[in-house]
Amino acid sequence: MEKKEWYLEYEIQINRPGLLGDISSLLGMLAINIVTINGIDEGRRGLLILAKNDEQIVRLESILNTMDTIKVIKLREPKLRDRMAVRHGRYIQRDADDKKTFRFVRDELGLLVDFMAELFKQEGHKLIGIRGMPRVGKTESVVAASVCANKRWLFVSSTLLKQTIRNQLIDDEYHTDNLYIIDGIVSTRRANERHWQLVREIMRMPSVKVVEHPDIFVQNTEYTINDFDYIIELRHEQGEEIVYDMVQQNHMFTDSDFGGFDF
Repeated sequence: MEKKEWYLEYEIQINRPGLLGDISSLLGMLAINIVTINGIDEGRRGLLILAKNDEQIVRLESILNTMDTIKVIKLREPKLRDRMAVRHGRYIQRDADDKKTFRFVRDELGLLVDFMAELFKQEGHKLIGIRGMPRVGKTESVVAASVCANKRWLFVSSTLLKQTIRNQLIDDEYHTDNLYIIDGIVSTRRANERHWQLVREIMRMPSVKVVEHPDIFVQNTEYTINDFDYIIELRHEQGEEIVYDMVQQNHMFTDSDFGGFDF
């Protein structure tokens, strides 16, 4: 029988030498393999483990719950956030009310790129929105994640290097494995109907689409925030307010004025 992966997270109640060794020995006695282990925030550890059957996990949980040195927080099939936590040693911040909204600050660009790359690797339609102020690193993070996911990225609308507004794609650009990047402000403020026909065509494709400034995008289109599978917020620092008046002002430039924008 093929082994199944599980995620174990526990909080240390009594920190004493040899505690991790005790956990490792217990897993060894139950014939459960450790894939990865890391500290998760302060006072917690997370492990990815491999077990032959569910009975091993039931026995493990029963024994762990008798130990006064630790408290089991999670023992489940791993979710993407669990894998990221073990890989990077911290959890991705998630909105308490809107479970599809994830928050990052600029110091966490490595974590953000890794997270998006895992999303990009998943097959089929996926619509991802990314919010953030100018020059925070939104587009660069999307491009870097595309490289990590081995995806070809295409700007449908953008201001990264110069103003880009595409009205059509060539044949080899129509591919379900491509990743399409749309700037919600550029598309809604400066595009023509031919561009919108292309956007609608891309939105119907079973591929990954990333929309920067999704709130502006949905204000001016038939799409809604509910159509998005994930919303990512990127800030320079915790508590920064994403103010769209300022963002839109930075987009108000002439066709010859391309420099200095990092959206």
